Amino acid sequence: MKIDFDLFMIVWNNLQSMGTPSVHIKIARWLSQSYENKDNELLLMAFRSCGKSTIVGLFCAWLLYRNPNLRIMVLSAEQTLAKKMVQNVKRIIENHPFAKGLKPNKKEEWASGGFTINRDLALRDPSVIARGLNGNITGSRADFIICDDVEVPNTCDTSGKRETLREKLAELDYILTPNGTQLYVGTPHNFYTIYAEEARKEIGEEREFLKGFKRLEVPVIDEKGNSAWEEKYPLYAMEKVRAKTGANKFDSQMLLKPTNIAEGRLNPDDLKVYEADLEYNEANGRTILTLMGSQLAGVSCCWDPSFGNGGDGSVIACVFTDNKGEYYLHALQYIRVDNNSQEDEASQQCKMVRTFAEEYFLPSVEIETNGIGKFLPSLLRKELASSATSVLEHTATRNKEMRILEAFDAVLAGGALNVHKSVLNTAFATELREWNPDKNYKGHDDGLDAVARCINSQPVRISAYKNSINYSWQGSGGAIKAETEFDV
Repeated sequence: MKIDFDLFMIVWNNLQSMGTPSVHIKIARWLSQSYENKDNELLLMAFRSCGKSTIVGLFCAWLLYRNPNLRIMVLSAEQTLAKKMVQNVKRIIENHPFAKGLKPNKKEEWASGGFTINRDLALRDPSVIARGLNGNITGSRADFIICDDVEVPNTCDTSGKRETLREKLAELDYILTPNGTQLYVGTPHNFYTIYAEEARKEIGEEREFLKGFKRLEVPVIDEKGNSAWEEKYPLYAMEKVRAKTGANKFDSQMLLKPTNIAEGRLNPDDLKVYEADLEYNEANGRTILTLMGSQLAGVSCCWDPSFGNGGDGSVIACVFTDNKGEYYLHALQYIRVDNNSQEDEASQQCKMVRTFAEEYFLPSVEIETNGIGKFLPSLLRKELASSATSVLEHTATRNKEMRILEAFDAVLAGGALNVHKSVLNTAFATELREWNPDKNYKGHDDGLDAVARCINSQPVRISAYKNSINYSWQGSGGAIKAETEFDV
């Protein structure tokens, strides 16, 4: 009769002159019960240095002890990481008293990157094989796939890497045999982690990546404030770790809360989200624009243009202000053109800017004239000739990092930045969460830069411009005119 996994693990630990903490027993029983119940989609998240990879290595050996014909693939972010687990499984099979008879006599079947134990079936694939995410797994077959630390900073610190990670993991469906099992093991390294319990709508997810997976989460401190492993991780020691590594990294790696461990400077949780629309009214010969009952006094609209599919994006944003010192990021648009259109890209973008300006009653649009923007003001003025919107030109002279910091730091800290819900359906929240002021930062920040320009700009009041039609909602409408010609 085959023994249970927790006993298999305890016997091994005794041979190594080690004890077995209760947290390891908890994980071992969850793994074995899930296997017995034929749960074939599993996620194990446990705090860093908990020993989860060691436990899973023992679990692989126990699975082969239970069923020598099983084929197991260990997939990690790097081939070397996967090989470490495979080598550990080999060592267990070589030395565990319950694994006697499993080691083959042929040396060629006992390699470090994969091995085949003594089994009844003649199968092409080895009993255990190590693979890295970038390795070739096409043509392989496995009954049990262990994704051990596939999400690490190097595979998830940009949106492009996160998309690539998801694409590679989706290929596992073609490797796994029918009724086979997938076990993910790791900790979240990003707010947009593959381990998230909810879909991240702002990056286009309609469902969480591991939807339907049975989960076990073991944070170092539980909901009652107790340590999961008091002998090794007492609470006072954890406070020192938090102070040393920073709150974001500690929450992510030790408490299993999805955050950006790069310690992003700006926190989207400080945003105040609203859903109200602008209200445009006329009274006593002047127009009034209100939002959630507050009369708006000014607005800044900035367009940071870009052409082509690579590099920076073309973004336009508008931020309203009221007399209470509140800022309202009401609209943000990442401009996309039709590459199949007969109209040139610049003209298409200018038309979209006009539509944006008319929809939000904008008295002016400030355009960044650095680089490719030099010829756009005249083209945009031509497009806006019959509208109420003026064109302002701006040449950037200060570095982008300082512009973004100065714009967002104060208003976020003061809770003065209100954001329309529609803005959070764009890439803005992702940019905000991941941005850091390091000049070597390689992530996207096009939306951040456009909004920063709006916040840093002096809100436009219509009296400063002459148009055929005036949007006079800022409170300086043309209904009242002071007499300035006197006979002296």
